[in-house]
Amino acid sequence: MATVLPPPSKRQKAAIAERSREQQDIDGIPENLGSIRVQFYDQSSGLATGAPVSIPVADASVKNLELLLNTLQGNDASERIPYRFTYRPELQNAQTAEGSLDITSDLYHALLKPGLKTTEDSISLQYTPQAVFRVRAVSRCSAAVAGHGEAILATQFSPKSSSKMVSGSGDSTARIWDCDTGTPLQTLKGHTSWVLAVSWSPDDSTIATGSMDNTVRLWDAEAGNPLGNPMKGHMKWVSSLAWEPYHLQQPGKPRLASASKDATVRIWDTVSKRIEIVLSGHKGSVSCVKWGGVGRIYTASHDKSVKVWNSKDGTLVHTLSSHAHWVNHLALSTDFVLRTAYHDHTGRIPDPEDGKRAKAKERFEKAATVNGSIVERLVTASDDFTMYLWEPTTSTKPLARLLGHQKQVNHVTFSPDGLFIASAGFDNHVKLWNARDGKFIATLRGHVASVYQCAFSPDSRLLVSGSKDTTLKVWDTRSGKLSMDLPGHKDEVYAVDWSPDGQKVGSGGKDKAIRIWRH
Repeated sequence: MATVLPPPSKRQKAAIAERSREQQDIDGIPENLGSIRVQFYDQSSGLATGAPVSIPVADASVKNLELLLNTLQGNDASERIPYRFTYRPELQNAQTAEGSLDITSDLYHALLKPGLKTTEDSISLQYTPQAVFRVRAVSRCSAAVAGHGEAILATQFSPKSSSKMVSGSGDSTARIWDCDTGTPLQTLKGHTSWVLAVSWSPDDSTIATGSMDNTVRLWDAEAGNPLGNPMKGHMKWVSSLAWEPYHLQQPGKPRLASASKDATVRIWDTVSKRIEIVLSGHKGSVSCVKWGGVGRIYTASHDKSVKVWNSKDGTLVHTLSSHAHWVNHLALSTDFVLRTAYHDHTGRIPDPEDGKRAKAKERFEKAATVNGSIVERLVTASDDFTMYLWEPTTSTKPLARLLGHQKQVNHVTFSPDGLFIASAGFDNHVKLWNARDGKFIATLRGHVASVYQCAFSPDSRLLVSGSKDTTLKVWDTRSGKLSMDLPGHKDEVYAVDWSPDGQKVGSGGKDKAIRIWRH
């Protein structure tokens, strides 16, 4: 009897499909389609820009649309702004993102060929400006700095520049590093157990550390001195820290939220070192806390729920419960602007206190405004292999359920422009999602072990991920392809951060050495 060949596996089928797709000629745009009417709308305000314009279909590429829009807005050739275009079926109900479509190459392949529109119709395109500066992919390790005596568990760059970074380690210390020279600046000694969380205050003056010894400590970011005594109150270890956004702080009295395994979140007055409010309501360990820019505190817990609190008086606003297992991590669409406050890519800092607060508020509102209203979105990652996208200001129901990971999801993050979500899982994959409607975009394959953490570049065009397989990988978010592979660590990489000015990436892990990567 002849041997029967087994049917092709899923991977072989995918490879065959890929090959046949490559072999087909890339179809161009037919010449004789005439022109199409396009009306541009500003995505943040929802207002029309200019009159409808008639464009030849053959020339309706993203690049040409960008040129046309810059001309309509009267921008000089030197101050051209790159834009991203989205087609919304009905702009009348622009609140819902249902059916919205990103225009990646040109209007013919995006709308006319699939039959969504004809050349008779008028097309409404929404535009969002992309980052004016471009971050280059980090490609080399500029420094590998030893110093910690145990694994490094957390890293964070200063909001002001890429020249300073703080790391927390299992050797009970945190360290401040000079990333330009690759040398240790200060060692922050005082904790008596692992330092699990580090957080740099938005005004760049103070560093908070949370530890397994149940305390939170504050340090002077310049001199490395402890600011007063440890802040005691938690009964179990501190897992996550969040500073009050700069534009909400009372002058000279910043507050800090700390989440703990004792199922509470405590809000501290960092000047008097007293507990202002205790947020108790979770039934299990609180894994993550974030302080939003609209006066809300978001907490994720191992009791499967996410709670939203009012930061003024500590009252519970919502409980978001859809997950079927522990909630590991959460991210806000405004995380990046809240973290950097009034520091932007120009490096200019307004002088008086009011100027700083006004700039921080203006940057937050610009980042959070969608269709004329301020929207803060939330994404949660869980051990039930799924993620949920929420808009807690409008509804307690999730906007979308993000399915696709085959194992626990460990980390999520929004891109600084608020258009992408990246998630890292124990299934060795990083996944990219559309942050408006939660639609899946791409799986970034390349790691051969669990991915622990990922971070976007400040211009949202690149993503770096750190993994158990000892490597960091830099991905291009537009193409979903690997941009750089960065081997160098000798063991698992637990923590990774991209500096807010885009110059450097800092990583740390089980091999006890901090590595600074740059272009």
